[in-house]
Amino acid sequence: MANCDICTVVIVLIGYMGCGKSTVGKQLAKAMGIPFVDLDAHMEKVEKMSIASIFDTKGEIYFRKKEATLLLELLDAKDPMILALGGGTPCYGNVMQELLSNANVITIYLQCSVELLTQRLWKEKETRPLIAHIATQEALNEFIRKHLFERSPFYMMASIKLHTNSRSQKELVEQILFALL
Repeated sequence: MANCDICTVVIVLIGYMGCGKSTVGKQLAKAMGIPFVDLDAHMEKVEKMSIASIFDTKGEIYFRKKEATLLLELLDAKDPMILALGGGTPCYGNVMQELLSNANVITIYLQCSVELLTQRLWKEKETRPLIAHIATQEALNEFIRKHLFERSPFYMMASIKLHTNSRSQKELVEQILFALL
């Protein structure tokens, strides 16, 4: 698989937090023989602090601007990779337009139900700055619904859209590989 034409592009995974971008991205990168980059992890490395600390000390506006800058730097390198974006990344500034206008980028939206996102995120909410303050699962569900309503127009611009609910990680990787051919 590593010698195919598709391996010369950047495959960008987008979707709401908790939809599986990083998990699926790592497996997809392994299957394709190209590097995996998680934009949040890349930012933590560059900034030498956690995403939560960046939000706390520098604010969301700084975070979003830095996120867009780092994304463009990664794309400008023109290195093949699987790139998992943060859930909000494609929804700020002109990020989605940049992704769609770049001939070397394929965008894939991993779509997950609100119910499954609520279950997943409730378990890890303390590590996610945007939802750490939410007190109940019902409130988290409402928060996710509101965010998805706002973000869906951006996510739906992706070249490939995959529903993830009833699929294993292996099945998702296989479906992505099939869609890329």
